[in-house]
Amino acid sequence: MGEGGTMLKDHKPDQLWFSFVEEIQAFQYSISSLDRIWEVLFPSRDDTWHHLRIVNYLESFVFVDIAGNAGALEFQESGGIKPLQGFADPQLDLWGELIGSAMAWLRQVRKDWIATNKRVQLEFPLELRQGTVPQSLIRASFPAIYRLDADLGTVKTQKIIALIEDGFLWKLEHTERKSLTANEYFNYCRIAYIAARCEGELFDENFSGRELYRMFADGRDDGLLQIDGDSNEEFSDWIDHRHPLRRTGGHPWEIKRGGNTTHISLVVYRPTYSQNGRFVVELHGESLGRMAETLRMFLAILEAGLPISIANAEAVRKRLLAQDTVGIIPAHVSHHRANQRFRKDQDVFEVMHYKDIGRYKRRVTPFITWEALPILRPLDS
Repeated sequence: MGEGGTMLKDHKPDQLWFSFVEEIQAFQYSISSLDRIWEVLFPSRDDTWHHLRIVNYLESFVFVDIAGNAGALEFQESGGIKPLQGFADPQLDLWGELIGSAMAWLRQVRKDWIATNKRVQLEFPLELRQGTVPQSLIRASFPAIYRLDADLGTVKTQKIIALIEDGFLWKLEHTERKSLTANEYFNYCRIAYIAARCEGELFDENFSGRELYRMFADGRDDGLLQIDGDSNEEFSDWIDHRHPLRRTGGHPWEIKRGGNTTHISLVVYRPTYSQNGRFVVELHGESLGRMAETLRMFLAILEAGLPISIANAEAVRKRLLAQDTVGIIPAHVSHHRANQRFRKDQDVFEVMHYKDIGRYKRRVTPFITWEALPILRPLDS
């Protein structure tokens, strides 16, 4: 829990805050480490729904207006109200209204927690909820939507699906190397760059892999460009962090620059199950904007007769066949990294807001699997 700032000037916590803190502790909570957490979903007087999160650690209570504009603040019974570090100064008038409405809701929950929670289930806006919907339905409903299989083309799509279904990538002779040098790694890069050349990328295909790596990679190579390019021993020492030129903190495998989730990596690692000194060379590029590019690299390296693997191969097949799911995220949540809000087994690689479904809501909504809303009930229930 972050430290708060100084107490808000000329403000003393009134009885409403003390009463709310006392009241909320009479309700069931979840725990995370040493924090106690309450999730309160409630309507205000104008029937606008809110999601209030209260986190308690020792004498501190942090209040976060999850879906609204009030921000966050910290309340201590002995120290009053403080702005929470990383958030703008809280709007106290707005917070006063929120806490007043939340207090009224807690009184209703105490009288009949089943009826009040039923109302939450029925009335809490879908725009504020999180869920998943089959990609196949989104693809069928939005004819103009980007399609990975269409970008890649029918022939390449079918070839990749067949490779995965036939177990090609589960055979060690197709994915592992007995030895590897830096120059051999850069040759992988050269094949990849040429195969997935994008519009506007100007380079001579006669350039070496090392030269192309300098052009397109992240630039923080951890010493990979400095070791003897033809030495098996030096590359082995470098990858095992025994080489004096090996540095740390870089991104040597990021062969195509991008953001934290939008780059392409060609990773080399030792098989975890083996001590025989082998190497696995594996492509990573799961963002929607880089997946087709990554798969073109994969096929070109494969066609060159080199062992190659691709991360999360089963999910690649699902995405090509639209067997994955699209995440529906609450309106207040940014798209950036939002797929990480979902479990890995949910196969969510793309997200959208409920409002983006637009005129297809009646068609799509019955297929959305919504995540459960929290149940608020008294401790003695």
